[in-house]
Amino acid sequence: MRKIIVANLASLDGFIAGPNGEIDWFNVDKEFERYAVDFISTVDTMLYGRVTYQLMAGYWPTASATENDPRIIDAMNSFPKVVFSKTLNKVEWKNARLVKDDIGGEISRLKQQPGKNMVIYGSGTIVSQLSQMGLIDEYRIFVSPIILGNGRQQFENIDHKLDLKLLETKTFGTGMVLLHYVAASQKQSN
Repeated sequence: MRKIIVANLASLDGFIAGPNGEIDWFNVDKEFERYAVDFISTVDTMLYGRVTYQLMAGYWPTASATENDPRIIDAMNSFPKVVFSKTLNKVEWKNARLVKDDIGGEISRLKQQPGKNMVIYGSGTIVSQLSQMGLIDEYRIFVSPIILGNGRQQFENIDHKLDLKLLETKTFGTGMVLLHYVAASQKQSN
């Protein structure tokens, strides 16, 4: 069965974006980029909420291979994208489709389909909803060495404890630390 993997950068105090949605504090380098290229080869579908979808759709179709690895650009632009939004009426980025309701049912259907794993970048509301439903299989949280003090939290409105099992940690040269968890109820196969 395909997995849903959250892959997000977060501040030390747990924010995935600043108070106005800014992500200019992300401190990535070549080492992180190599990790991202390796990781993206394990997925074939991207899941987004409205805000992250609009951010990504505004950037990746115009991204330059001289600034970004062409494998990342190709994946971001060609992989299927499922956008969960009650307010959008259409999505226009290549291979994107809109789902307006029944997020849990849609995710359950997607998990049963053949293919590689699926990834959620950003999309805090979707991550929170799917976490609450027990539908996230792995969390790869990249903790940046910065305290924002305010912003958009990674997890909101979770009303019960979610047990996780640590699979891996990795420290990057920038001081960023990967915390790679699996839902404790999930069986991990590597």
